[in-house]
Amino acid sequence: MLARAGVASRREVERLIEAGRVALNGQVLTTPAVKVEAGDILTVDGAVVTEAEPARLFRYHKPLDLVTSHKDPQGRPTVFDHLPGGLPRLISVGRLDINSEGLLLLTNDGGLARALEMPTTGIVRRYRARARGRVTQEKLDTLTKGITVEGVHYGSIEATLDKAKEGPQGANLWITVVLAEGKNREVRRVLEALGLKVNRLIRLSYGPFALGTLLPGEVEEVGPRVIREQMAEHIAPANMPKGDRPLWKAPAKVAAGPRRGAVEIGRPGQKTRSGKPDRRPRTSPTGETPKKMEYKAGWAKPKPKPVIAKTGGPKRKSGAKPGGRKPR
Repeated sequence: MLARAGVASRREVERLIEAGRVALNGQVLTTPAVKVEAGDILTVDGAVVTEAEPARLFRYHKPLDLVTSHKDPQGRPTVFDHLPGGLPRLISVGRLDINSEGLLLLTNDGGLARALEMPTTGIVRRYRARARGRVTQEKLDTLTKGITVEGVHYGSIEATLDKAKEGPQGANLWITVVLAEGKNREVRRVLEALGLKVNRLIRLSYGPFALGTLLPGEVEEVGPRVIREQMAEHIAPANMPKGDRPLWKAPAKVAAGPRRGAVEIGRPGQKTRSGKPDRRPRTSPTGETPKKMEYKAGWAKPKPKPVIAKTGGPKRKSGAKPGGRKPR
Protein backbone atom coordinates (compact mmCIF):
# COMPACT_ATOMS: atom_id res chain seq x y z
CA MET A 1 0.00 0.00 0.00
CA LEU A 2 2.71 2.48 0.95
CA ALA A 3 4.89 1.56 -2.01
CA ARG A 4 1.94 1.91 -4.36
CA ALA A 5 1.22 5.38 -2.90
CA GLY A 6 4.77 6.42 -3.78
CA VAL A 7 5.92 6.86 -0.18
CA ALA A 8 9.02 4.72 -0.70
CA SER A 9 10.17 1.45 -2.18
CA ARG A 10 9.04 -1.78 -0.56
CA ARG A 11 12.41 -2.30 1.09
CA GLU A 12 12.47 1.26 2.43
CA VAL A 13 8.91 0.89 3.73
CA GLU A 14 10.05 -2.12 5.75
CA ARG A 15 12.72 0.08 7.36
CA LEU A 16 10.10 2.74 8.13
CA ILE A 17 7.95 0.15 9.88
CA GLU A 18 10.93 -1.19 11.85
CA ALA A 19 11.65 2.38 12.99
CA GLY A 20 8.07 2.75 14.28
CA ARG A 21 7.19 5.55 11.86
CA VAL A 22 4.09 3.90 10.32
CA ALA A 23 0.69 3.68 12.04
CA LEU A 24 -2.67 2.19 11.04
CA ASN A 25 -5.74 3.76 12.67
CA GLY A 26 -3.49 5.26 15.32
CA GLN A 27 -1.68 2.02 16.21
CA VAL A 28 2.03 1.85 15.41
CA LEU A 29 2.84 -1.10 13.17
CA THR A 30 5.63 -3.56 13.93
CA THR A 31 5.33 -5.71 10.79
CA PRO A 32 4.46 -5.03 7.14
CA ALA A 33 2.22 -8.13 7.03
CA VAL A 34 -0.94 -6.12 7.74
CA LYS A 35 -3.96 -5.72 5.48
CA VAL A 36 -5.27 -2.21 4.86
CA GLU A 37 -9.02 -2.14 4.39
CA ALA A 38 -11.18 0.57 2.84
CA GLY A 39 -11.70 3.41 5.30
CA ASP A 40 -8.52 2.70 7.30
CA ILE A 41 -6.27 5.66 8.12
CA LEU A 42 -2.65 4.98 7.30
CA THR A 43 -0.03 7.50 8.45
CA VAL A 44 3.73 7.92 8.09
CA ASP A 45 5.36 10.25 10.62
CA GLY A 46 1.85 11.45 11.49
CA ALA A 47 0.98 12.44 7.90
CA VAL A 48 -2.02 10.70 6.34
CA VAL A 49 -1.22 8.71 3.20
CA THR A 50 -3.79 9.57 0.55
CA GLU A 51 -5.16 7.22 -2.07
CA ALA A 52 -2.65 6.33 -4.74
CA GLU A 53 -2.90 7.98 -8.15
CA PRO A 54 -2.36 6.09 -11.43
CA ALA A 55 1.17 5.01 -12.26
CA ARG A 56 3.44 7.73 -13.62
CA LEU A 57 6.98 7.50 -14.98
CA PHE A 58 9.65 10.15 -15.57
CA ARG A 59 12.98 10.22 -17.41
CA TYR A 60 15.70 12.14 -15.59
CA HIS A 61 19.26 12.94 -16.69
CA LYS A 62 21.20 12.47 -13.46
CA PRO A 63 24.27 14.72 -13.23
CA LEU A 64 27.47 13.84 -11.41
CA ASP A 65 27.93 14.40 -7.66
CA LEU A 66 24.31 13.63 -6.71
CA VAL A 67 23.27 10.74 -4.47
CA THR A 68 20.29 8.65 -5.59
CA SER A 69 18.46 8.88 -2.29
CA HIS A 70 15.86 11.02 -0.54
CA LYS A 71 18.20 11.68 2.39
CA ASP A 72 21.93 11.13 2.72
CA PRO A 73 23.46 10.49 6.18
CA GLN A 74 26.63 12.30 5.08
CA GLY A 75 24.72 15.40 4.03
CA ARG A 76 25.63 15.15 0.35
CA PRO A 77 23.26 16.64 -2.28
CA THR A 78 20.66 14.19 -3.56
CA VAL A 79 18.76 13.69 -6.79
CA PHE A 80 15.44 14.54 -5.14
CA ASP A 81 16.80 17.80 -3.73
CA HIS A 82 17.47 19.00 -7.28
CA LEU A 83 14.19 18.02 -8.96
CA PRO A 84 12.01 20.89 -10.23
CA GLY A 85 8.79 21.84 -8.44
CA GLY A 86 5.35 20.51 -9.23
CA LEU A 87 6.33 16.83 -9.31
CA PRO A 88 4.59 14.16 -7.21
CA ARG A 89 6.49 12.20 -4.62
CA LEU A 90 8.78 9.93 -6.64
CA ILE A 91 11.13 7.04 -6.05
CA SER A 92 13.95 5.89 -8.28
CA VAL A 93 14.01 2.75 -10.39
CA GLY A 94 17.36 1.34 -9.34
CA ARG A 95 20.27 3.62 -8.57
CA LEU A 96 23.22 5.41 -10.11
CA ASP A 97 26.16 6.00 -7.80
CA ILE A 98 27.45 9.50 -7.08
CA ASN A 99 30.15 9.26 -9.78
CA SER A 100 27.79 7.98 -12.50
CA GLU A 101 25.51 9.97 -14.79
CA GLY A 102 22.83 9.43 -17.39
CA LEU A 103 19.29 8.08 -17.47
CA LEU A 104 17.50 7.52 -14.17
CA LEU A 105 13.84 6.48 -14.20
CA LEU A 106 11.57 7.94 -11.50
CA THR A 107 8.06 6.74 -10.65
CA ASN A 108 5.29 7.18 -8.09
CA ASP A 109 4.55 3.44 -8.15
CA GLY A 110 6.71 1.36 -5.83
CA GLY A 111 5.42 -1.86 -7.37
CA LEU A 112 6.48 -0.74 -10.84
CA ALA A 113 9.91 0.28 -9.55
CA ARG A 114 10.36 -3.12 -7.92
CA ALA A 115 9.33 -4.97 -11.09
CA LEU A 116 11.77 -3.01 -13.26
CA GLU A 117 14.63 -3.52 -10.80
CA MET A 118 14.33 -7.29 -10.42
CA PRO A 119 17.01 -9.25 -12.36
CA THR A 120 14.39 -11.88 -13.17
CA THR A 121 12.47 -9.29 -15.20
CA GLY A 122 15.39 -9.11 -17.63
CA ILE A 123 15.18 -5.36 -18.33
CA VAL A 124 18.19 -4.45 -20.49
CA ARG A 125 20.40 -1.54 -19.40
CA ARG A 126 22.88 0.08 -21.78
CA TYR A 127 25.93 2.01 -20.56
CA ARG A 128 28.90 3.77 -22.09
CA ALA A 129 32.07 3.58 -20.02
CA ARG A 130 35.37 5.40 -20.36
CA ALA A 131 38.18 3.40 -18.84
CA ARG A 132 41.94 3.54 -18.48
CA GLY A 133 44.04 0.53 -19.39
CA ARG A 134 44.40 -1.98 -22.20
CA VAL A 135 42.00 -4.68 -23.30
CA THR A 136 41.08 -6.52 -26.48
CA GLN A 137 37.68 -7.30 -27.92
CA GLU A 138 38.43 -11.00 -27.49
CA LYS A 139 38.87 -10.45 -23.75
CA LEU A 140 35.66 -8.46 -23.53
CA ASP A 141 33.79 -11.24 -25.33
CA THR A 142 34.53 -13.59 -22.41
CA LEU A 143 32.02 -11.59 -20.33
CA THR A 144 29.15 -13.12 -22.29
CA LYS A 145 29.68 -16.30 -20.24
CA GLY A 146 29.43 -14.37 -16.97
CA ILE A 147 32.13 -13.60 -14.42
CA THR A 148 32.62 -13.96 -10.66
CA VAL A 149 34.30 -11.04 -8.85
CA GLU A 150 35.11 -11.33 -5.13
CA GLY A 151 32.51 -14.03 -4.63
CA VAL A 152 29.74 -12.23 -6.52
CA HIS A 153 28.62 -13.81 -9.77
CA TYR A 154 27.53 -11.54 -12.61
CA GLY A 155 25.50 -12.89 -15.50
CA SER A 156 26.06 -12.48 -19.22
CA ILE A 157 27.36 -9.04 -20.22
CA GLU A 158 27.83 -7.76 -23.76
CA ALA A 159 30.80 -5.36 -24.02
CA THR A 160 31.95 -3.70 -27.24
CA LEU A 161 35.19 -1.77 -27.65
CA ASP A 162 34.18 1.46 -29.41
CA LYS A 163 37.29 3.62 -29.35
CA ALA A 164 40.85 3.35 -28.07
CA LYS A 165 43.38 6.17 -27.83
CA GLU A 166 46.94 5.18 -26.94
CA GLY A 167 48.93 7.32 -24.51
CA PRO A 168 52.16 7.19 -22.49
CA GLN A 169 50.40 5.60 -19.49
CA GLY A 170 48.06 3.27 -21.32
CA ALA A 171 44.96 3.55 -23.45
CA ASN A 172 41.84 5.62 -22.87
CA LEU A 173 38.98 3.36 -23.94
CA TRP A 174 35.29 3.86 -24.67
CA ILE A 175 33.27 0.68 -24.14
CA THR A 176 29.55 0.07 -24.64
CA VAL A 177 28.18 -2.30 -21.99
CA VAL A 178 24.79 -4.04 -22.17
CA LEU A 179 23.48 -6.05 -19.19
CA ALA A 180 20.21 -7.20 -17.66
CA GLU A 181 20.98 -7.62 -13.94
CA GLY A 182 21.97 -4.19 -12.68
CA LYS A 183 23.72 -5.27 -9.49
CA ASN A 184 25.46 -2.71 -7.31
CA ARG A 185 28.42 -1.11 -9.18
CA GLU A 186 28.32 -4.00 -11.65
CA VAL A 187 29.94 -2.26 -14.64
CA ARG A 188 32.82 -0.82 -12.60
CA ARG A 189 33.61 -4.06 -10.79
CA VAL A 190 33.47 -6.23 -13.89
CA LEU A 191 35.74 -3.96 -15.93
CA GLU A 192 38.13 -3.59 -13.01
CA ALA A 193 38.40 -7.39 -12.95
CA LEU A 194 39.74 -7.10 -16.53
CA GLY A 195 42.39 -4.58 -15.46
CA LEU A 196 40.49 -1.42 -16.45
CA LYS A 197 39.86 1.66 -14.30
CA VAL A 198 36.51 3.28 -15.12
CA ASN A 199 36.72 7.07 -14.89
CA ARG A 200 33.36 7.92 -16.47
CA LEU A 201 30.10 5.97 -16.66
CA ILE A 202 26.94 7.06 -18.52
CA ARG A 203 23.67 5.14 -18.61
CA LEU A 204 22.20 5.49 -22.09
CA SER A 205 18.97 3.51 -21.75
CA TYR A 206 16.85 1.48 -19.36
CA GLY A 207 14.56 -0.96 -21.12
CA PRO A 208 12.61 0.83 -23.85
CA PHE A 209 13.43 4.28 -22.43
CA ALA A 210 16.51 6.16 -23.69
CA LEU A 211 18.41 9.19 -22.42
CA GLY A 212 17.91 10.91 -25.77
CA THR A 213 18.53 14.66 -25.83
CA LEU A 214 17.88 15.29 -22.14
CA LEU A 215 20.46 17.66 -20.68
CA PRO A 216 21.92 17.06 -17.20
CA GLY A 217 19.28 17.87 -14.60
CA GLU A 218 16.35 17.84 -17.02
CA VAL A 219 13.17 15.80 -16.39
CA GLU A 220 10.52 14.62 -18.83
CA GLU A 221 7.34 12.67 -18.05
CA VAL A 222 6.58 9.58 -20.09
CA GLY A 223 3.14 9.77 -21.70
CA PRO A 224 0.31 7.52 -20.43
CA ARG A 225 -0.03 5.88 -23.83
CA VAL A 226 3.63 4.82 -23.81
CA ILE A 227 3.25 3.45 -20.28
CA ARG A 228 0.24 1.37 -21.32
CA GLU A 229 2.09 0.02 -24.36
CA GLN A 230 5.43 -0.71 -22.72
CA MET A 231 4.67 -1.40 -19.02
CA ALA A 232 1.30 -3.19 -19.12
CA GLU A 233 2.74 -6.44 -17.74
CA HIS A 234 4.27 -4.65 -14.73
CA ILE A 235 1.26 -2.52 -13.67
CA ALA A 236 -2.07 -3.68 -12.26
CA PRO A 237 -5.03 -2.80 -14.52
CA ALA A 238 -6.58 -0.66 -11.77
CA ASN A 239 -3.41 1.45 -11.59
CA MET A 240 -3.01 1.91 -15.34
CA PRO A 241 -2.94 5.60 -16.38
CA LYS A 242 -5.54 6.96 -18.77
CA GLY A 243 -5.38 9.63 -21.43
CA ASP A 244 -2.64 10.37 -23.93
CA ARG A 245 -0.79 13.44 -22.64
CA PRO A 246 1.55 13.75 -19.62
CA LEU A 247 0.17 15.58 -16.59
CA TRP A 248 3.40 17.46 -15.86
CA LYS A 249 5.22 19.83 -18.16
CA ALA A 250 8.76 21.05 -17.59
CA PRO A 251 8.95 24.74 -16.60
CA ALA A 252 10.14 27.19 -19.22
CA LYS A 253 13.89 27.58 -19.33
CA VAL A 254 15.33 30.84 -18.03
CA ALA A 255 16.91 32.88 -20.79
CA ALA A 256 20.68 32.66 -20.69
CA GLY A 257 22.87 35.75 -20.17
CA PRO A 258 24.53 37.67 -22.99
CA ARG A 259 26.67 35.54 -25.25
CA ARG A 260 30.36 36.00 -25.35
CA GLY A 261 31.15 39.05 -27.51
CA ALA A 262 27.59 40.39 -27.42
CA VAL A 263 27.01 44.12 -26.95
CA GLU A 264 25.66 45.27 -23.59
CA ILE A 265 22.98 47.91 -23.27
CA GLY A 266 24.23 51.34 -22.21
CA ARG A 267 27.77 51.04 -23.63
CA PRO A 268 27.86 53.24 -26.73
CA GLY A 269 30.69 52.86 -29.18
CA GLN A 270 31.26 49.18 -28.48
CA LYS A 271 31.85 47.09 -31.57
CA THR A 272 29.82 44.08 -32.62
CA ARG A 273 31.25 40.63 -33.25
CA SER A 274 31.82 41.58 -36.89
CA GLY A 275 34.08 44.46 -35.82
CA LYS A 276 31.72 47.24 -36.99
CA PRO A 277 30.26 49.87 -34.64
CA ASP A 278 26.89 48.91 -33.22
CA ARG A 279 24.33 51.48 -34.40
CA ARG A 280 21.25 49.89 -32.86
CA PRO A 281 19.11 52.19 -30.67
CA ARG A 282 19.83 51.74 -27.00
CA THR A 283 17.85 52.33 -23.85
CA SER A 284 19.39 54.10 -20.90
CA PRO A 285 19.11 52.66 -17.36
CA THR A 286 16.26 55.15 -16.70
CA GLY A 287 14.25 53.75 -19.61
CA GLU A 288 14.67 56.79 -21.88
CA THR A 289 15.80 56.45 -25.48
CA PRO A 290 18.81 58.74 -26.17
CA LYS A 291 18.46 61.40 -28.86
CA LYS A 292 20.13 61.02 -32.21
CA MET A 293 23.52 62.63 -32.60
CA GLU A 294 23.45 66.03 -34.35
CA TYR A 295 25.88 66.47 -37.22
CA LYS A 296 27.59 69.75 -38.20
CA ALA A 297 26.93 71.37 -41.55
CA GLY A 298 29.08 70.02 -44.34
CA TRP A 299 29.37 66.53 -42.94
CA ALA A 300 28.68 63.52 -45.15
CA LYS A 301 28.43 65.48 -48.42
CA PRO A 302 27.32 63.34 -51.36
CA LYS A 303 29.98 62.46 -53.91
CA PRO A 304 29.65 64.15 -57.34
CA LYS A 305 28.00 62.00 -59.96
CA PRO A 306 29.88 61.31 -63.23
CA VAL A 307 28.81 63.36 -66.24
CA ILE A 308 26.94 61.22 -68.73
CA ALA A 309 27.18 62.06 -72.46
CA LYS A 310 24.12 62.17 -74.68
CA THR A 311 25.08 58.82 -76.21
CA GLY A 312 24.51 57.27 -72.81
CA GLY A 313 28.15 56.34 -72.17
CA PRO A 314 30.63 58.14 -69.93
CA LYS A 315 32.27 61.26 -71.39
CA ARG A 316 35.76 60.54 -72.73
CA LYS A 317 38.75 62.75 -72.09
CA SER A 318 40.05 64.80 -74.99
CA GLY A 319 42.45 62.80 -77.13
CA ALA A 320 41.16 59.42 -75.93
CA LYS A 321 40.54 56.88 -78.65
CA PRO A 322 37.21 55.13 -78.99
CA GLY A 323 37.30 51.72 -77.39
CA GLY A 324 40.26 52.65 -75.24
CA ARG A 325 40.61 52.15 -71.53
CA LYS A 326 37.67 53.55 -69.59
CA PRO A 327 38.27 55.94 -66.71
CA ARG A 328 37.61 54.57 -63.24
